[in-house]
Amino acid sequence: MVKTAILFPGQGAQTVGMGRELYDASSKIRDLYSLANDVVGYDLTNVCFQGSAELLDSTEQSQPAIFLTSLAALENLRETDPDAVASCVATTGLSLGEYTALVFAGVMSFEDGLRLVQLRGKAMQAASDATASGMVSVIGLEVDQVRSLCQEASSTGYIQIANYLCPKNFVVSGEQNACETLVDLATQAGAIKLAPLAVAGAFHTAIMNPAVEQMRDIIEGMTFSAPQIPYISGVDAQFHSDPAEIKQILIRQISSPVLWEDAMRRLLADGVESFYEIGPGRVLRGLMKRIDRKVKLN
Repeated sequence: MVKTAILFPGQGAQTVGMGRELYDASSKIRDLYSLANDVVGYDLTNVCFQGSAELLDSTEQSQPAIFLTSLAALENLRETDPDAVASCVATTGLSLGEYTALVFAGVMSFEDGLRLVQLRGKAMQAASDATASGMVSVIGLEVDQVRSLCQEASSTGYIQIANYLCPKNFVVSGEQNACETLVDLATQAGAIKLAPLAVAGAFHTAIMNPAVEQMRDIIEGMTFSAPQIPYISGVDAQFHSDPAEIKQILIRQISSPVLWEDAMRRLLADGVESFYEIGPGRVLRGLMKRIDRKVKLN
């Protein structure tokens, strides 16, 4: 049987209307959306299907919405291609997507995962509101160049690489002035593409430390189980099976850079032959093509 890994997207994958076809096609998926509405205490289904783009793009709404849509897509995969799930030898997600992966792996229930994601979105929004900050995609430069540019831009504010996505594809994250300086410097350095991300603030940096403190006691107070499917974290590109260790990973993850390329290369080195991106968008497929063009993508 082909070894497969199931990957879940993070914030930024959201689009109004996402998941509607899945909802219409399956009673189990409709039940999942109904349960989600009860858990969060409002009509999250409507936010996904009909809410304005501005509403859906807010951190408080996009995180639970992507989490829900991704798990609806997973249920659809179980119904339409059960062998794909049966052959899964590893799972992870990009930032927010790690929570989805942990539900899939049996570390926490759907309800607990959704509550955590809802609280995480609120905490990260509050931390973002406290400091004018943002994130910028930088494509076409080597990692050492981007690090050097961040160091240069830091004269105008805090900034660092937040996402190591694939060769010559990074996201920098920091205070607004520093992000603007970085764009100017990267343009002069020959970056192919620079794009501010539609997020509330500087995720995966120390600017999120207030959110870390808000989430610490909540996460530590929860009951986690050992993963039934091997789980690899983007915090350190390592597999984790101890529930107490996984809690600390989730706490660190909020303010730590995402080592996505390293995690994918670890999976490839371990013999994964096929990857499924489960959830809205196709961002993870595109990143994997830049990491290994030969790998099978679904």
